[in-house]
Amino acid sequence: MVSRSRPAEGAMALAEMKEFASFPGATQRYIRRSLDIGLDRDDAMSRWSRDVVEAASIRAQARLYRALPELRERVPDDSGLEAVEPFLAPLVTIVAFDLGQGRLSSFSAVRFLYERLIGAEARPWLPAAFCAAAALPHLHPDNRRALLQSISEAAATASGWSNRQPSFFPHWVEKVEGGQSLAN
Repeated sequence: MVSRSRPAEGAMALAEMKEFASFPGATQRYIRRSLDIGLDRDDAMSRWSRDVVEAASIRAQARLYRALPELRERVPDDSGLEAVEPFLAPLVTIVAFDLGQGRLSSFSAVRFLYERLIGAEARPWLPAAFCAAAALPHLHPDNRRALLQSISEAAATASGWSNRQPSFFPHWVEKVEGGQSLAN
């Protein structure tokens, strides 16, 4: 009898870390900031605000992210259309905001962020939310094109999704004397 073994959790966390490391620095910063806001981890305003424009952006993001707890409860269990609107409409709005900030430049970055903000249960809905948000007219046409081209055919047409919860949640890292870093 053949038994199936699950990949080690450490190997999955390492793969998630590698994916995060592949994102540009601005994307990494925006994901950490968004996780601080969306998961209520730290004082995002004091940590991430560099000027009044960024402070205003953080306040707007925090207002939109107040919908996240309700979205986590509304993730549809199946593809029944009656459950789609109460979940997908607010999700598209939040994703559209995040894309409009200009720091998430690909589907993989959006998927990475929202798997952590909402949970693995949201995976089947992320391609639709991303494509809808990336096609909205508030984005420059060149940006819309680049975003929509970033989603692979496999991601857009997947027949199934993993229900494994993400294990790596990037945090801010403070530098200390001697070049060493300490994670918060």
